[in-house]
Amino acid sequence: MVELEFKAKTQELIDSLKSICANYGLGNDGNEFKIITQIFLYKFLNDKFAYEAKKIDEDVAQADNWEKALSEMSAEDYEMLQLQMSADTAHLEPQHFISYLFSQSNAPDFAKLFDDTLMDIATKNNDIFAVKTDGGAKVVLFDRLSTFIADESKRDDFCRAVINKLIEFSFERIFDQKFDFYAGIFEYLIKDYNSNSGGKYAEYFTPHAVARIMAEILVPQAERGVVKNVTCYDPSAGSGTLLMNVAHAIGEDRCTIYTQDISQKSSNLLRLNLILNNLVHSIPNVIQGNTIYHPYHKEDEALKQFDYIVSNPPFNLDFSDYRDSLDSKENKERFFAGIPGVPKVEKYKMKIYQLFLQHIIFSLKKGAKAAVVVPTSFITANNSIDKKIRKKLIDEKMLAGVISMPSDIFATTGTNVSIMFIDDSNDDDVVFVDASNLGEKVKKDKNQKTVLSAEEEQTIIHTFNAKEQVDDLSVAVSYADIKAKNYSFSAGQYFDVKIEYIDITAEQFKDKMHEFTNNLDRLFSESRELEGEIKKQLMELEHAN
Repeated sequence: MVELEFKAKTQELIDSLKSICANYGLGNDGNEFKIITQIFLYKFLNDKFAYEAKKIDEDVAQADNWEKALSEMSAEDYEMLQLQMSADTAHLEPQHFISYLFSQSNAPDFAKLFDDTLMDIATKNNDIFAVKTDGGAKVVLFDRLSTFIADESKRDDFCRAVINKLIEFSFERIFDQKFDFYAGIFEYLIKDYNSNSGGKYAEYFTPHAVARIMAEILVPQAERGVVKNVTCYDPSAGSGTLLMNVAHAIGEDRCTIYTQDISQKSSNLLRLNLILNNLVHSIPNVIQGNTIYHPYHKEDEALKQFDYIVSNPPFNLDFSDYRDSLDSKENKERFFAGIPGVPKVEKYKMKIYQLFLQHIIFSLKKGAKAAVVVPTSFITANNSIDKKIRKKLIDEKMLAGVISMPSDIFATTGTNVSIMFIDDSNDDDVVFVDASNLGEKVKKDKNQKTVLSAEEEQTIIHTFNAKEQVDDLSVAVSYADIKAKNYSFSAGQYFDVKIEYIDITAEQFKDKMHEFTNNLDRLFSESRELEGEIKKQLMELEHAN
């Protein structure tokens, strides 16, 4: 009941903040998502600080007013308290608390105090919470939010309305909740801000069903609690759905996350996701930048390699401006299968996923694993680059399998997708699953979406992990079989063709042949009549003219 109650209250707070934005002319404004996510984050950090303080200090926990109890501490005691807090807790001073701002909300220039408070928190916590760009600049935690209100005379009232909402209830009781709770809250928080609008680079929200399937196969139950001190990477991380699921499967304290994404919006959402999911220690590894043109993560001057890689990269994007720069000696090994050329028209259809796939394969440690969302056309395409990538995976025995997903599994794109699993320790059979007929079609907003049931998800996961052969669903084949089929990764090409034979007598056979002959005679006769009628009508048209 506590979880349901607080989920409802949290969603109500998010809706209230959106309503405030709408009332001040920021509904669907480009800056609305910054305001909503940053105010939510401020609330989360404030209440997490209270939660940690009460865990450590019994007097604070028992106090009628915990903020007052903290403000009355000596500087030495306060510093010692903060040193004992978990590493993912923000460093806050009493003047940063929501209750302090609430007490000052009727003061003149309240918007300035509000903004100054957020900026001071950002500055004091820059080393912990700042995201970097590939050029080394730091993207701080907060903006001066009131400045997004164009009318200066309304800024104080806007900030008062926000503080009045934040003071109403505390998040403290949610900090013992598990991953699924935060995943739901995060999805609700960003649902209006992380859509595939116009195919923008890397701003894709991967459905949780896809993310769960990828995590359950990459980190099966038998390996949970065993894997530790590993690195997880996503070169087109978006808001981090895939990484959160994999990190949860491994254990948030057993892995370190590395990301890169060209979108500032996505990087900020990812930072929030990491904070919600006890992965603050990975925030310094969140990089905003162009992975293909300027990969950031390096080790001893070479590109860093990782234990686990997950990715749902953009499929098509115009990268003609820097295409020729990629065709260099330094990139020969990285882009082993080649770099797509620049078409004369429709440059936006350039297949950038081919570069991401090659980058991912190059970024894997020996014995590492990857799961990548690809367009289903990739698994059978005979163009040079796609086939070279598939050939490498088979010739070097790096493929675990492929799952062809139902159409419309992504509500925002009509492209059919598959999930490809790479594992260079797999010397055994490769699994191909055709899940295209699973799921239920539902209407979501203006789009049709296919939703997998929990049972169907588990069927896919179990079938893949057990390498089961199920009629019309899955097949396990050898690397030699795949070579013989021209390196096709399509399950359907390996299914046995079943022909049902029915025993019939000679008389029954004669009757059926007679029936077929009569039907053909009838159809031929009708065809001749129709031909005559058409000719007749054409003659009449000719005479009429």
